[in-house]
Amino acid sequence: MAEKVVVKAEKRDGRGKNDARRLRAAGKVPVSIYGGGGETIAAIIELKELAAILRSDSGQNTIFTIDMIGEGANDVIFHDRQIDALKGRLVHADLRRLSKGEKIEVTVAIHLVGEPEGLKEEGAVLNQALREIKVLCEPSKIPEFFEIDVANLLVGESVHVSDLKVEEGVELHDEQETVVASVVVVKEEELEPQLDAPAEPEVIGKDGKDAEGDKS
Repeated sequence: MAEKVVVKAEKRDGRGKNDARRLRAAGKVPVSIYGGGGETIAAIIELKELAAILRSDSGQNTIFTIDMIGEGANDVIFHDRQIDALKGRLVHADLRRLSKGEKIEVTVAIHLVGEPEGLKEEGAVLNQALREIKVLCEPSKIPEFFEIDVANLLVGESVHVSDLKVEEGVELHDEQETVVASVVVVKEEELEPQLDAPAEPEVIGKDGKDAEGDKS
């Protein structure tokens, strides 16, 4: 997000599930703010403000400012968040304070651009094996995403972590030879695979007796 985002927060006095439900019903989210040499604080923030940050291009890697009465302003980043599986709504978040010069570990998305030349071959598909990667860097240097051009990829060729363009001060937490994407040919499976012959069903004679004869 281009402009600095400032979010108002207030200390949370209540505790427990009932208090959390009351806050969520009022359109607010309980959060924990920690790190940066300060104590952990329980706070309350408007859901719409946090949701807007998570929907932004930088998403959970967005650095924003928490302004809270009695605590002043602190730059923070999402460390963890809990989403209601049924409603898809944010129900709790852990926010980490940032200290100047401190490096943090974040996850950054990998985007592929271009259409591989190899896809012209029948049955060829582009397989992206790595969609995101962990990096260690100062907050101000967090990449929005990484791009790799795959337009020249032929069948059997791959792009690797080493092909990512990384700025100085950003450390990748994957081996350089790790495959990010490749073009492969997918063979059609046999439509009618050979199966073992089914066992012969038991035959009952016309008179209702076993075909082998009356065993009484």
